[in-house]
Amino acid sequence: MELSIEIDRLTPCLIHKPTGQTVNTHYEIATKSDLKDLQSKHWNFDWNSSSLKNAVIYKLLVEGDSEIQGLIAVTDKPEDYALYIDIAESAPHNIGEDKIYEGVGGHLFAIAAIESVKHGYDGYLFLDAKNVQLVEYYKQKFDATLMGIPHPYRMYIDERSAHKLIQIYTMKGE
Repeated sequence: MELSIEIDRLTPCLIHKPTGQTVNTHYEIATKSDLKDLQSKHWNFDWNSSSLKNAVIYKLLVEGDSEIQGLIAVTDKPEDYALYIDIAESAPHNIGEDKIYEGVGGHLFAIAAIESVKHGYDGYLFLDAKNVQLVEYYKQKFDATLMGIPHPYRMYIDERSAHKLIQIYTMKGE
């Protein structure tokens, strides 16, 4: 899989774009029911894909609301002492000029970093960017580093960069 999520802002909380107000967030593991029929609701990725059979999918939520703001799938890679980010996606209502919330993409990466720490990997993450432009983008946004093997756009986020992300975000996890 290749990652192509936009990181519009790195913010401790999501920002409700119409009002400019910040809202608190939390995350939890997505259920099969959560993932049902997302493509009919204009999500781009098939979150029920067999390619995610070994992944854990987390949903980002605004406190007090059950509507999913974004999803991220990570796979435990103990042989690499890291979590692999399979895919991340902002909800359709959080994409484009008329988005409801800003900051979803950064929150999703922070979830992966938090879970990496919980797994004992000190925040290490790796991912496959979709193209060279996104390689530069993730370098700039997350201090990600290009490895280039076994995928031409394989990148990693080390513990220093992961802990910076974790310090920015103030969401509650499971």
